[in-house]
Amino acid sequence: MRSIWLEEAERMSFAPLKESKRTDVLIIGGGITGVLCAYMLKNAGVDCILVEADKICNGITKNTTAKITLGHGLLYDKLIKRFGEDQARLYLEAQLRACDKYADLCKEIPCDYEIKSSYVYSTGDAKKIEREVRALNRLGVKAEFSEAPSLPFKVAGAVCVRNQAQFHPLKFAFALAKELPIYENTKVLELMPGKAVTQHGEIRCKRMIVATHFPILNKHGGYFLKMYQHRSYVLALDGAPAMDGMYVDEADKGLSFRSYQNLLLLGGGAHRTGKKGGNWRELEAFAGRYYDGAKVVGKWATQDCMTLDRVPYIGRYSKSTPNLYVATGFNKWGMTSAMVSAMILSDLVRGKSNEYASVFSPSRSILHPQLAINMFESLVGILTPTVPRCPHLGCALRYNSAEHSWDCPCHGSRFTENGKLIDNPATDDKKM
Repeated sequence: MRSIWLEEAERMSFAPLKESKRTDVLIIGGGITGVLCAYMLKNAGVDCILVEADKICNGITKNTTAKITLGHGLLYDKLIKRFGEDQARLYLEAQLRACDKYADLCKEIPCDYEIKSSYVYSTGDAKKIEREVRALNRLGVKAEFSEAPSLPFKVAGAVCVRNQAQFHPLKFAFALAKELPIYENTKVLELMPGKAVTQHGEIRCKRMIVATHFPILNKHGGYFLKMYQHRSYVLALDGAPAMDGMYVDEADKGLSFRSYQNLLLLGGGAHRTGKKGGNWRELEAFAGRYYDGAKVVGKWATQDCMTLDRVPYIGRYSKSTPNLYVATGFNKWGMTSAMVSAMILSDLVRGKSNEYASVFSPSRSILHPQLAINMFESLVGILTPTVPRCPHLGCALRYNSAEHSWDCPCHGSRFTENGKLIDNPATDDKKM
C-alpha cells in the first residue's frame, strides 16, 4: 500500500535536463518547499530553474498528513523561555502568514482545503497544556484549553486553536508546478561556486537554494551534527469515526489524527531513524482496540529532520557560502515551514531583507543538549564494526524489518535491500 495522496492526484511529468543552462537562481529539490520557492521567484520575475533527482513531490511531500497549522507541538512556551517573547512572536507571525498564504492560494486550487481546529494534547500533564495556552494568548493568539472529546481516549488536556486548515498536498503542489521551469530525473552530482554539475550538463547560476529535505553538502554548515531524522507511520482507516479537527500528541512518540473524506488518518509508531520503534504494528494494535472493524486502505511512512532547538534552518547555508541557501529541519511541521521557507528565501536571494530571517538563521547557536546526543550517535555508528555501511559518512547501517530497508542511525539515510538510495543525506546508492 502507499500514500492515499498518490491515488487521487493527477501527476504531470517534466523532461530531464538535456543540455547546460544558465539561470539566476537554481533550486535543488522538488518537494513542496522547492516548488513553492520556484513559484514565488517566478511570480517575482526572477529567472530560476528547479531540478529534481526523481519526480517532484515523490519523497517526503507525498507522505505528509498535510496539516496547515501554527500549533507545532507545545513550542511557544519553550520559545519564549529560550529566545524571548519578541523572537517567539516573530516565529508565530511567520506561521500565521504561511497559513494565510495557503488560504489565498487554495481559493484558486481545488485541493480539498478545509478549515479545521487544531489540537495539541497531552495524555498526562495538564500543566504543560495550561502553560502553552497562556503563551499563545500572550503572543496574541486565541488559544483555549480543551478536553479533546473527539479522541477515543481520555487526555489531561489539549491546546485548541481554531481556524487552522488541512488539504490534499499533491493536488496543491502539482497545480503550482504546471507552469514552472522544472527538470525531473536530473541529479546534481557536484556543487561548486556558481555552478552545479548534473548527469546531463552544467547549470551556471548566481545563487542556489538547497531544498533536498536533508542538505546534501557536508563540508559547510555542519547539518550532520545539527540534525537527526525521525520516522513516523500512517494508516488510512475506512470505517473509523470521523474527527472534527486535527489532533497531535505533544510527545514525539504519540499519535496524530485527522480525517480525509471518509477516512481517518492515524499517525504514530515513531522512532529515530535506524532505531527500533512501534511502526505500523503499534498503529494496527491501536486501531484494533479503538476502531474495531475499520479497514486499512492506505499505509505509509515519512521521515522528518529534527533540529537542535525545534526551529527550522532557513537562510544562508553557512557563513562561508554567501550565495548558497538552505531550507531544512522542519521538525514534523513541513507544510507551514515550506511556505515560510519560500517567503524568506524568495526575499534573500533577491537581496531583500526579511523580518523573519533572523529567527530561522542556520548560523544561530548550536549549544543545546541535543548536539551531544547527535555527536554520540554519530560516534557509535562510525565505530560499530559491522557492514553494510552508509556512503554518506561511513556509519554502520541497521536493518529495518518493518520496511525492509537499511537505515542509518547517525544521519537518517535509507536504502532498499538491494542498496538503492531511498532517503538522503547520502547522495549515492550503496553497494550491498
